[in-house]
Amino acid sequence: MANSIYRASILQSYSQLLFQPCLSNKHCVPKKTNLLCFASSQLNPARSEVSFCIGTHLIPHPNKVERGGEDAFFVSNFKGGVIAVADGVSGWAEQNVDPSLFSKELMANASSLVGNLEVNYDPQILIRKAHAATCSKGSATAIVAMLERNGTMKVASVGDCGLRVIRKGQIIFSTTPQEHYFDCPYQLSSELVGQTYLDAVVSSVELVEGDTIVMGSDGLFDNVFDGEIVSTLAAHSDVVEA
Repeated sequence: MANSIYRASILQSYSQLLFQPCLSNKHCVPKKTNLLCFASSQLNPARSEVSFCIGTHLIPHPNKVERGGEDAFFVSNFKGGVIAVADGVSGWAEQNVDPSLFSKELMANASSLVGNLEVNYDPQILIRKAHAATCSKGSATAIVAMLERNGTMKVASVGDCGLRVIRKGQIIFSTTPQEHYFDCPYQLSSELVGQTYLDAVVSSVELVEGDTIVMGSDGLFDNVFDGEIVSTLAAHSDVVEA
């Protein structure tokens, strides 16, 4: 599974991103690791501007290591920063379809469309255009977060990929998974029976310096309780260590 974190990580096939805001007179230098992501804010004479310093971590399920797992993600430094995770639906393997192809193409398309004028820096529209451009057979859950320079983070998600915002040891924002029933999440699909960008849950949250954002596929959140994520972050002063 794929996860991105404004901090954190865990088991099963998943990917994650981690971010934490800091001022420009502090150095937000990504370490030589692909584990975590954190956000930085750049000091402007008139105002403080926030952006992401990002790291990622992908742990394929042991049975899916050969093809690199079924999840995908992308990060971008466009404007304040963009992060996204897609989780390929494994049920397609029963039809001899590689579940990773759809999620990887979806994220590749989203990455290439971030600066598109029609997207207008809107995560829901980015999902629409990336989905429409994806030709691979399959389906995936997905989440996209875009950071404005003023600290507003806009989020759009379809399915059970998730995001947490942690401030001073407390989760102040959490996305809610969408499921038709147990183990059958909403999903973007190559088939007409799937969901679309219109089914996405759209939200926004105001970030401040020191906030930590943990984004990931259900492989993270199904295996690690929120309290464990918070305590892991609290035990380390550095995102990479966490």
